[in-house]
Amino acid sequence: MPAVSDKNPQQLLLWMTFIMSMVFAVWQALLNNFVIEKAAFTGAEIGMLQSLREVPGFLAFTAIFVLLLIREQTFALLSLAVLAIGIAITGFFPSVLGLYITTVLMSIGFHYFETVNQSLTLQWVDKQHTAEFLGKALAWRSAAALLGYGSIWLVMTWLKLDYVWMYAIIGGLGLIAVIMMSLYYPHFPIAEPQHKKLIFRQRYWLYYALTFLSGARRQIFMVFAGFMMVEKFGYSVTQITSLFLINYVVNLLFAPAIGRFISRIGERKALVIEYLGLIIVFASYAVVEHATIAAALYVFDHLLFAMAIAMKTYFQKIADPKDIAASMSVSFTINHIAAVIIPALLGILWLSSPQWVFMIGVGFAICSLILALNIPTSPAAGNETNWRFVTKTSKLKTP
Repeated sequence: MPAVSDKNPQQLLLWMTFIMSMVFAVWQALLNNFVIEKAAFTGAEIGMLQSLREVPGFLAFTAIFVLLLIREQTFALLSLAVLAIGIAITGFFPSVLGLYITTVLMSIGFHYFETVNQSLTLQWVDKQHTAEFLGKALAWRSAAALLGYGSIWLVMTWLKLDYVWMYAIIGGLGLIAVIMMSLYYPHFPIAEPQHKKLIFRQRYWLYYALTFLSGARRQIFMVFAGFMMVEKFGYSVTQITSLFLINYVVNLLFAPAIGRFISRIGERKALVIEYLGLIIVFASYAVVEHATIAAALYVFDHLLFAMAIAMKTYFQKIADPKDIAASMSVSFTINHIAAVIIPALLGILWLSSPQWVFMIGVGFAICSLILALNIPTSPAAGNETNWRFVTKTSKLKTP
């Protein structure tokens, strides 16, 4: 892969990813302890908060209408600024309602940024280098998260400052970095003019289905696996932060290699590996009784996220280049249909049976595995799936 030089679009993508990961990692690492200690949350409240957090993701399709007014690059930077501001003020509102409001504000910035960032990545990076670049971006995310966790240790463990200071400092630093990027980088051109309308194509159905199930899988990890560590095993802020540090050190070391591995074996095999791993992890979550084993499962679960690079490269290979921005908006909405509903519903189920929450996750992983087997060895426009209907009355046909 070519080296990334100064002031090119790939470098901007990496720095935006770095800032997003740094501020969001701090918010995520502190969340479970903050809501339990300061707002007396139970599983029901954390489930509702996470559902509300996903509502802006569900509305991500509206990004295409914003792009009628501003460029994608400008939109990405503005979204990143909103994310930083939402996190900066979180500590000032340690109540159920206050946390719901600040979380939604933060989430608006996060989900719009992720939507546009994915679109720009698929437009600015050549297909043959995308998996490798996304692996490198994951390593940058990990390095940023490590910096964020280091700041938690500095501010809360060494300086003995409260949550409000931690949130304000990291959010403020993120906002300053966004301003600096806005001034430093020029506007980069887009190779293919993008459609400024919603795109929903039948031939992308497999990508949409995998995206939907990915949203469901992500909630099991982000909401309930982390909450289990605090509620069931009594992990402190320091211990949770240490666990996250391990996660990101592992990703920092292995994510670039995983990107190259996906380029070598292809999207189908990569996703099959991911979903088989998820079946094992979620089934183990349901029965684990030892904190150390639960932590090991959590690290392995986090590492499997890197394999999801294959979903993005699969779509890039089958998509019309002019569809990318609009399709990213639609796919983010699809991803969050499950994400909006599942945390609240499973949060209620959690009160009576945490084990069944994770067994439902096993079901999601099995469905994803079946769908992944439908990805061709060499996906491309016109060769989106292994089996497809070519006419209204035709038999199923393989490529």
